[in-house]
Amino acid sequence: MRQSEHDLMSSFEACTLNPAEFSHRNHVRLAWIYLGMFPLPQALDRFTKGLQRFACSLGKDMLFHQTITSAYLLIISDRMSRKPELDWETFAAENEDLFARNPSILDLYYRPDTLASDRARKAFVFPDLIGTPASMS
Repeated sequence: MRQSEHDLMSSFEACTLNPAEFSHRNHVRLAWIYLGMFPLPQALDRFTKGLQRFACSLGKDMLFHQTITSAYLLIISDRMSRKPELDWETFAAENEDLFARNPSILDLYYRPDTLASDRARKAFVFPDLIGTPASMS
């Protein structure tokens, strides 16, 4: 059964969300929820802190990646601003590229070695690619 937006956000913030339910799709959904509730700077701050806290609660604090988190929130925010009236299901259906894993939407913006760097893991790094990688064309 799919959790309500409120329940998903509450269990995430309380670090009681079952890790098995925290798929990439639910990462994107949570970002969408935060961006729908707060202005971008506040959503970015709250989601980032929540994600760090959640990862630490699982003993997986090294999984947090600042550039990936920030880049996804910026892309989702941009998409939401184009069609702010969309509910989650419609937004997700119209933005399936946000859920692709290999290649990822971030492959359009970042070189693999950039995202693999410690610098990108610890702080937001601006995109270093523009265009479509050969693997996606």
